[in-house]
This record gives sequence, structure tokens and C-alpha cells, in this order.
Amino acid sequence: MNLLVYALLGYLLGSVPFAVIVSRAFRLADPRSFGSGNPGATNVLRSGNKAAALLTLLGDAAKGWLAMFAAAKVGAGDTAVAVAGLAAFLGHVFPFTLGFRGGKGVATAVGVLLGFSATLAGITATVWLTVVVFTRYSSLAALAAAAVAPVLTWWLLGRSEVTVAVTFMCAVLIYRHKSNIRKLLAGSEGRIGGPKLPPAENV
Repeated sequence: MNLLVYALLGYLLGSVPFAVIVSRAFRLADPRSFGSGNPGATNVLRSGNKAAALLTLLGDAAKGWLAMFAAAKVGAGDTAVAVAGLAAFLGHVFPFTLGFRGGKGVATAVGVLLGFSATLAGITATVWLTVVVFTRYSSLAALAAAAVAPVLTWWLLGRSEVTVAVTFMCAVLIYRHKSNIRKLLAGSEGRIGGPKLPPAENV
């Protein structure tokens, strides 16, 4: 199997919209219709249903890890495994199933990091959690984790191809948070546990 096939399979897996599927299963409003309009776990949490948010989080993270695990199980090399994981991340962020308007990619990125190294994923997730606990800004936590992940990748793994893949993934993740960065600077970003946000904005 060539890299294009692994990329296609990873992208298709990443395009599974768990936020929408889980919300429908729990008879919740479509996460694209309220709050940030983002089909991800943080916005599902704004519905008030923690179980739905947790299932969305696990499903989105599993996409990244599973794409890499499946590629490795059929004998793919390190580069192909990395391509599968990166494609799953891009599938989540730009899914054909949702008109190429997907989530921010945080959970799926953690799943990809887990595919590379449990230690890498664990430390990065700890950075995210620490920032969330002290600030209650999910977006700020994601940006902090994205900033440190490439450095951690090089430090822990020392493999240039993996570091390049993680750096590209984190750059896309930061770009997807551009509206959140503007709100953080303006002091208008919503916090986890704060009041429910109005209907989805066009961001």
C-alpha cells in the first residue's frame, strides 16, 4: 500500500463526526447550532451533558490513534504510520461529511501523539489540563499544548520526520484557533463552566 492509500484511509476515519453522532444519540442539539459552532467535545460540553462530551472526546481521540494503529498492524513503515495519523487529524478538521467545516482538532491531535508515544501524549495532555484548571480556557490550553508538543516530540523521540509531522499538525491546530486568539486578546473568550453561549457564530 502506498502513502496515498494510508492518507485516504486516515482521512476517511478522521471525517467521522463524533460530536454530531453522539449529540444525536443523546437527543441533544447539533453542536454546530450553538456556542462556538464547533463540532467538538468542548462545545458538546456546553450542552450541559458531560457524558456526551466525554464520549465525543474519546471518539475524536480514538480516530487519530486508530488510524496509526491500523496502519502499523498491516505492516506500514514509520512514515506511512505518521501520514495515516496526520490524515486522520486533517479529516477531523476538514471533514467531507460536514462540508469541510470540522472541529479544532485538539482531541484527535492527542490521539495522534499517543500513536507516536504514550509519554508524549501524556505530557502534552498534562500541559492542556494544567492550563484548563488554572484558567478554565479550553482554547488557551489547546494553544499552550500545541506550542510545546513539537519541542517535546524532538526531545523525547529525536526523529525529524515525526517532529515535522507534529509541527505541521500543531500549526494547523493553532490556525484553527485564530478566532479564539482574537477573543482571548479582547477578553471575550468563553470559559469552561461559564454561562451558556448564544447561538453559533460565523467564525
